[in-house]
Amino acid sequence: DSITPHSLRHTFATLATERGADLDDLQDAMGHADPRTTRRYQRSARRLERDPAHLVAAALG
Repeated sequence: DSITPHSLRHTFATLATERGADLDDLQDAMGHADPRTTRRYQRSARRLERDPAHLVAAALG
């Protein structure tokens, strides 16, 4: 419904992870004290990579 600061941070972290960002670098960029918090975005990126709509969009360029 609306774009929030949290949704922008989540999008940043998910896209960075999907594109191969190093976990430590992403943790620093996000300001997370605990790496477990940052690892959540790895799970989101993996789910996104398997999503059929995402696969078609990637194929279309």
